[in-house]
Amino acid sequence: MRMRTTVGVRLTAPLLAAALGPAALLLAPATSAMAGPAAAAPGVAAVPGMAAAPYEYLGWGNPQKPTDVMKAAGVKWFTLAFVLSDGGCNPKWDGSRALTGGSDEAAVKSIRAAGGDVVVSVGGWSGNKLGEKCSSASALAGAYQKVIDAYRLKALDIDIENTEFGNATVRQRVVDALKIVKTRNPGIVTYVTMGTTPSGPDANGKDLIKRGAAAGLANDGWVVMPFDFGGHSGSMGQATVSALDGLKAAVGSAYGYGDDAAYRHIGVSSMNGKTDEAGETVTTGDFRTVLGYAKQHHLARFTYWAVNRDRACASGTDADACSGVPQSPYEFAKIVVQYQG
Repeated sequence: MRMRTTVGVRLTAPLLAAALGPAALLLAPATSAMAGPAAAAPGVAAVPGMAAAPYEYLGWGNPQKPTDVMKAAGVKWFTLAFVLSDGGCNPKWDGSRALTGGSDEAAVKSIRAAGGDVVVSVGGWSGNKLGEKCSSASALAGAYQKVIDAYRLKALDIDIENTEFGNATVRQRVVDALKIVKTRNPGIVTYVTMGTTPSGPDANGKDLIKRGAAAGLANDGWVVMPFDFGGHSGSMGQATVSALDGLKAAVGSAYGYGDDAAYRHIGVSSMNGKTDEAGETVTTGDFRTVLGYAKQHHLARFTYWAVNRDRACASGTDADACSGVPQSPYEFAKIVVQYQG
């Protein structure tokens, strides 16, 4: 599993406190492996912009107003991070802020008033995970449902990392909970986002996908984060393509999909600029490589971490708030929003 530093992509409240201080939706569901390749559905026909919903973390650093990003970069959808456990089986923003009645709900309303919408991301690297704090699949599904109901969501992202990802019991619980969610919310799009190696998902990732197929989970997008590889040299764009090829093979094998259906059920969540690994940088050129691949194969998702970092550093190397590379404002976002699925 990848290690993270205070560059902090996907950091959540407890670690950030230390680091930073005080429209009908058309769905073509996946099928279980038992159905065979012939029955495999073509993938998600998402609302325009859903497939390219960059992450923004409103709970740390100096986040931009989402509506400012929309005006400057043409973004329509955002993936807002992160919903966590409040210590029990109850979802809150960063594990501490109520789902409704505060600044987070106000941000969602502002995005929708401007003609956009949101995916909500549950999980991340640090903090208390609902997958671990909820003792059963039904309880976990109930926690996810609270988030869905609070925002009338069309799409939900489960960013499964760290201890949640490494525990086989929890992986199964997440799969089973998502199956319940799909049953209760016809048409909802679900993404499962996880780490990867340059050649595709690791053993935990492959196991998670296999569990999904065995359970009959019609997940719309199995998404990998192709960075923090540790000592990797060479093009991060090509490394991303290699990781996605491996992901496609894993999903195709588990679900019995042909190549086209497998591609349509995978996605990528990259990182813009310098990553957590010393010497590892994802450039705008790498993003263009991934864009071409996504368009060629009709991926379920092409997004990145994070809008917060999509600007040049004004001073120093505050990589939680800037990309660490020379760029114009929202240069990465302007590439990603060219993808419509």
